[in-house]
Amino acid sequence: MASDGEVGPVRDDGAGGELAALRERVAALEEERERTGHHRVRASLAALLIALGCVLAPLSVLASWASDEVGNTDRYVATVAPLADDPQVQEAVADRVTAALMTRLDLPALLSGVAPADRPRLARALGEAGGALEGAVRGFVHDRALDVARSDAFRQLWTEANRRAHDAVDKALTGSGGGAVQLTDDTVTVDLGPVVERVKQRLVDDGLTVAGRIPEVHTELTVARGEQLGEVRVWFRVLQVLGNWLPVVAAVLVAGGVLVARRRRRALVVGALGVACAVALLGVGLTVFRAVYLDALPAGVSQGAAGSVYDALVRFLRASVRVVGALGVVVAFAAWVTGGGRRARAVREVWADGIGALRGLADRAGFRAGPVGPWAGRYRAALGWGLVAAAALALVLWSWPTPGVLVGLGLGLVFALAVVTFVAEPGPAPGPEEGPAPPPLG
Repeated sequence: MASDGEVGPVRDDGAGGELAALRERVAALEEERERTGHHRVRASLAALLIALGCVLAPLSVLASWASDEVGNTDRYVATVAPLADDPQVQEAVADRVTAALMTRLDLPALLSGVAPADRPRLARALGEAGGALEGAVRGFVHDRALDVARSDAFRQLWTEANRRAHDAVDKALTGSGGGAVQLTDDTVTVDLGPVVERVKQRLVDDGLTVAGRIPEVHTELTVARGEQLGEVRVWFRVLQVLGNWLPVVAAVLVAGGVLVARRRRRALVVGALGVACAVALLGVGLTVFRAVYLDALPAGVSQGAAGSVYDALVRFLRASVRVVGALGVVVAFAAWVTGGGRRARAVREVWADGIGALRGLADRAGFRAGPVGPWAGRYRAALGWGLVAAAALALVLWSWPTPGVLVGLGLGLVFALAVVTFVAEPGPAPGPEEGPAPPPLG
């Protein structure tokens, strides 16, 4: 039987080994818990940054539109110039001018005030209009007003007036300034005085000489009206001040969330799709707001003209929504297809097999890439990233990209990458006892 001195050390060694193992296990669990907590903090921070960037994405589009639409004269003229050819606007202008002139025409003294030589021509014109005297005169005046609204003179007048007062959008949404476009009591109106003068001259030329005695008339065409326009002006001014800074902030937030995330590729896919969905909601909001806004207009406002003006002012905004949304989808797809997932690898294999089959046909037909092939094969990855950077730079430097521009750049990038893959020739791998093989000839 062993003595106490012999048994003690053995018992101590066994207990010490178990204690050490237990301590190592506890330390490992604590380290794993700390690592898990750290990952949760990173994931939460990444989600917060990406979410903020997605929320700011539609506001960024609005801010860029508010800044560019007001500050760029050529862009503003390009926005409102097509309204001169819009049938709804032309009809609304003719109605307003007709109403203004009819209130100032003395119908009982109309025929007596016409020169004898002009009476037969006026009688024939009014006779063609038919109906009572007032209806005939109103139809006659309306036809002449519509002729003026459809003329090249009106188109030129409309364009020149808006070029001289290119701050019309600012006045419509902020209420500042004067000129042809005014904002009074939450109502946006356009002064049609110059159009009335042209219609008066046309009436005189067609035999209604009494129209020449009508004094100067200033009537307005109401193109926008709403009780909440004052509140809209405040938010518009905020977006106008932010200008092009808000898009930078949104992009930095999304990029920061991607960098903080542990699985960055997945975070990039989520962030890009989040931005696309956010701006898509803005596009839906523009459509819904248009219907609500037009339904709220009073009876005296031409809904057709107001709708045409609304569509013209948000045309570039809608284009920006489509561009940013499409760009988000493209970035998400690019991040996914370059990942290590099974489906992504299958897509890349189909791409490589297709181009490899074309290259095989070209080789059998006598195609030779020469020294370009080995060089492209050696720097294939760098060439690919360089093409991606060039396409991104072109999109950023484009003054006003449209969905067509984005599609064109995307197709051009895909074609350029396909050419690089087609031309690239991988060099032979060196043997276990050989140095690097020389580049192939021809």
